[in-house]
Amino acid sequence: MKKTVLYTFALAAIFLFIGSGCVFAQSDTLRISKLELAKKKKHNFRNLSRDSTILVYIDTLIMKDRSSLHFFGNKDIELHVNQAEIGKRAFIDLRANENNAANMDAFINFNKLGSLFILANGLDAHNGTKTFPNGDGGIVNLHYNDKGIKPQSSNKKENNYLEINIEPGGQRVNPNAEISQIYSQIARAPRGLRGLPQGQVYSGSEGKKGKKSVQPIQEN
Repeated sequence: MKKTVLYTFALAAIFLFIGSGCVFAQSDTLRISKLELAKKKKHNFRNLSRDSTILVYIDTLIMKDRSSLHFFGNKDIELHVNQAEIGKRAFIDLRANENNAANMDAFINFNKLGSLFILANGLDAHNGTKTFPNGDGGIVNLHYNDKGIKPQSSNKKENNYLEINIEPGGQRVNPNAEISQIYSQIARAPRGLRGLPQGQVYSGSEGKKGKKSVQPIQEN
């Protein structure tokens, strides 16, 4: 009887986490039968294991307009979606650590595709604070089922639009503005070295640009 109660409690806890819109990946594989996101809603995948790779299998993925998937803390992501219905201006955000984007191999069968944006760009460093350098873009390989919808990247106003951002961090850094801001920070601080930034003073080096590919896969 006691084992039955504990088992029931464990199942309830699992469904509570999934229903809250946040999945904590304690193993390297997640299997989800159906994930449906309402308009502007988001779903987070956070890794609590030491494994830097996560595999996600979703049988049915429904993303309404402006909904989003967010991956945090994994360097490499493998995503399989058997049936995908994507609205307009949906996006997938890929974040590793230290301002770097994550890498992703995605295998998706699009039944509907409004517009999807995959964000695998490096983030900018916050100069003058405790921070990491400008981040690197990720490596994104998207494989779509050729019996479903074929994504296009030529016209974002049309349906079936796909955009993958793999740009490096640090492209918008202005040396004069950054250094002036740090000087101002020091001038406003109390006397002594307490006004000096506790991180890098300035890093003008961009991160590395990522790579991307979009290609069909054929069903046997």
